[in-house]
Amino acid sequence: MDKPVKDSEAMIASMAPELAPGVWHFCACDARREAAFLPRALAAFREAEGLSLILDEVAARALGAPLDQPMRRITLTVHSALDGIGLTAAVSAELTAAGIPCNVVAALHHDHVFVPAAQAEAALAALRARAGQECSA
Repeated sequence: MDKPVKDSEAMIASMAPELAPGVWHFCACDARREAAFLPRALAAFREAEGLSLILDEVAARALGAPLDQPMRRITLTVHSALDGIGLTAAVSAELTAAGIPCNVVAALHHDHVFVPAAQAEAALAALRARAGQECSA
């Protein structure tokens, strides 16, 4: 595996965003159904209020979760360092300027940006443009 990128400008310039297929939903799952849905989750986080899951459309429907906020996932393919500074801020600022809400999930190798499904292509274009700005700076 490649070495994580820590430098802020390098992370932004090489974020190389990619729009993943599928639609995702942020869902709450009660304890009695956790065993059935946790294996189906793209990601999970245990909060004080209970287990939050990111589920695909099929699993979210099976759970009976509200489907009113369909999201698409943009993966920042740069191997960003966990202790790197500035990538999330740059992504958030760029999408804020474009009027696009986002939820960022950081994993070990990459950051994943969830945006409203209807705005996914615009978000992807904005992030690609931002990376290009850093390349030419």
